[in-house]
Amino acid sequence: PLKDGVITDDGRIRAALPTLKTLTDAGAKVVIMAHLGRPKGQVDPAFSLAPVATRLAELSGVKVTLASDVVGPSAAETVAALGEGEIALLENVRYDARETSKVDEEREELAREYAKLGDAFVSDGFGVVHRKQASVYDIAKILPSAAGLLVLKEIESLSKVTGDPERPYGVVLGGSKVSDKLGVIEALSTKADKLIIGGGMCYTFLAAQGYNVQKSLLQEEMIDTCKDLLARHGDKIVLPVDLVAAETFAADAANQVVALDAIPEGWMSLDIGPKSVELFAETLNSAKTVFWNGPMGVFEFPAFAAGTRGVAQAIIDTTAQGCFSVVGGGDSAASVRVLGLDEEGFSHISTGGGASLEYLEGKQLPGVAVLAS
Repeated sequence: PLKDGVITDDGRIRAALPTLKTLTDAGAKVVIMAHLGRPKGQVDPAFSLAPVATRLAELSGVKVTLASDVVGPSAAETVAALGEGEIALLENVRYDARETSKVDEEREELAREYAKLGDAFVSDGFGVVHRKQASVYDIAKILPSAAGLLVLKEIESLSKVTGDPERPYGVVLGGSKVSDKLGVIEALSTKADKLIIGGGMCYTFLAAQGYNVQKSLLQEEMIDTCKDLLARHGDKIVLPVDLVAAETFAADAANQVVALDAIPEGWMSLDIGPKSVELFAETLNSAKTVFWNGPMGVFEFPAFAAGTRGVAQAIIDTTAQGCFSVVGGGDSAASVRVLGLDEEGFSHISTGGGASLEYLEGKQLPGVAVLAS
C-alpha cells in the first residue's frame, strides 16, 4: 500500500527478505517479478514499483536496479548488467496485459519472455498463488521451479489450521461481506469449535436474527443464507452482543455504544462494543488454535478501532499461553500494523488475504499446485 508515493506498510517486502537473502548470499543474480495494484495492462506511473525498489535496497542492503519495462529492452539490459548477489526488479508486471490474461496462449507467450531472463524460478509471492498468471503459474511450467521460504512457511502455517488443528479451535471472521467469506464459513463451521463473527458481515447475521441494523452494512440477499447457517451451526457461531453506532460514516462522527436492538434511527454501526470484545476474548481464552481474518470494525478511524484492537490483543494473549495463531492476511494483517500491535505476538501473519482464504476453503492454489507437478 502506498500513500502519496510513500509505502505505508512494508510487511510484504520484509516477508520476502529471507528468500532473497538466501539467494543473494549464494551469489545468485536475482530477478524479481512483482505487481502493484491493478493498472489493467496499461503503463501508469501511479503503480510504478520505484518506491518498492528503494525500500527493498534499504532493507536488504543489496544493490537493487529497477527496469523501466516488464520484458522489454530495459529489462534485458538491467538483467544482463547484474553482478553476483545483486537484484533486478522488473517494472510492474501488470503493465503487460498478458500477465493476467484469461487466454492461456497470451500468458504463456509472456512467460517465455520472462524465462529468457533467468535459469530457475522461485515462487515466493504467496499473495498471488491463487491466481493463474504468467509470473506465478505459466513460468513454473517452463523453468526449473521451487517454492520460496515464505510460500513454504505460509503453507505449513495454514495447514495447521485446516488439517487436524489442536483444540479448542477458534475462528474469528470479520470484514465487510458475508458473500466474500461464505466458502470459509462453510468449510470451517465443521472444523472449528467456535466461529466468531464481527465486522461488517455481522450485521447480515444480526438482521437474520430479526434485529433492525438501520443503515449498517447489510447484504439483504444473504439474510436467508445467514438464517440457514445459524440454524445449522448456531451452537458454534458467536455474534456481537453490543455495538458502536455512529451518526455518519466519518472519523469524527457522533457515536455511542448501544444494545443490538437500540441503534438510533438512521445511524449505522461501525464497530463491535466493549461487551462483545469481552465475550470474544473469553471465547478465545482457552483456544489452542486460532485463525483470524477480517477486522471487527472500521479500524482506520480511531473511534471505531477498539473492537479490532481488543480481539487482536485477546489473540496475542492466548498465543502467549501456547495457542497457535494465524492472521489471514489482508485488512486484518494491515490492522495489526496500523494499530501498532506486536506482530511477534502472533504465530504467523499471512501475506495473502485471498490466497489464505482459498486455501482454507480447500481450493487448489494454481501457483502452488504447479510447483508440485
